[in-house]
Amino acid sequence: MIQFVLRRLLQGLLILVGVALTVFFLFNVLPGDPVALLAGQRSDLATRAAIAADLGLDQPVPLQLVGYLNDVSPLGVHGRDSASVAKYGGIALLPLGQKALVLKKPYLRRSFQTNKDVLSILSDHFTGTLWLALAAMLLAAVFGILFGIVAALRPHSWLDRSLITISVLGISVPSFVAGILIAITFGFYWSSWTGLNLTGQLYETDPFTGTHLVLRNLLLPAFALGIRPLAIITQLTRSSMLDVMSQDYIRTARAKGLSGYDTVMGHALKNALNPVITAVSGWLASLMAGAFFIEYIFNWKGLGTVTLRAVETLDFPVVMGATIFIAFLFVVINIAVDVLYAVLDPRVKLS
Repeated sequence: MIQFVLRRLLQGLLILVGVALTVFFLFNVLPGDPVALLAGQRSDLATRAAIAADLGLDQPVPLQLVGYLNDVSPLGVHGRDSASVAKYGGIALLPLGQKALVLKKPYLRRSFQTNKDVLSILSDHFTGTLWLALAAMLLAAVFGILFGIVAALRPHSWLDRSLITISVLGISVPSFVAGILIAITFGFYWSSWTGLNLTGQLYETDPFTGTHLVLRNLLLPAFALGIRPLAIITQLTRSSMLDVMSQDYIRTARAKGLSGYDTVMGHALKNALNPVITAVSGWLASLMAGAFFIEYIFNWKGLGTVTLRAVETLDFPVVMGATIFIAFLFVVINIAVDVLYAVLDPRVKLS
């Protein structure tokens, strides 16, 4: 298992490098000038040159790429002066003249717009995205498994056909379209009945009562984000349950006089949940990435909102940092899912 994890981590490292190269290439190909946005239209050439030099944008593109990869890599070559030590930290492993090979945490640089450390920006917004993804996944898992069981116990009935039709519709509609429709319908037109807001945060601050948790603000964005995995889990649970219910041991359990509830919950569901658990675990990373447009629609404070605003303002360090962070989550969660699947099903061998 250790060899499997190490090999997958190496593959994940190559994926992260590929993601960094892709985003860097797109940022330098797409139109736009971050220096002009910061300096303003009436600034002189000297001011723009000073800003470009401060941001490292005055160097050739290949050198900018090498410099960024050197900063973001856990192993980098940096100066041994006090300024470099304060900037990068870490442990010097091998002296290289005026520089040294340093083991450090990845340095994602500072935002062009706020001059705030990108890692700090991501950590401030990560919690909102995490809670949104977890709430959407919980909603999708609970109702998806429930609907799948109901559909499997009444195959080819009107209820089964209705649930299949609704699940196909849920898979077909893009998340951002569903988000807009849900926000307008439940958060605007029907807000007086639902009591839900079009926008809002998980924590709100009142000048008299202080900061408090507002769970109702989480309902609409979580519902919008969880529609697609809910539909997939419904169909997956239905198919898995139908397959398990046709097995010989289920017929034996019924012949012994077990009730329908004991047969389903004690025998069928336990064996039908393996592929469902794998799907639920794998969807978590996808939901965190897919939350970008949902967060933007509901003005939710998360990675999606800060990243899309960074794209609008050509804030390259924030865009690159958020993209690499999400890619890293994909790698880690996918490895964890593979290991979990091997633990749940002894027939699966990690190789």
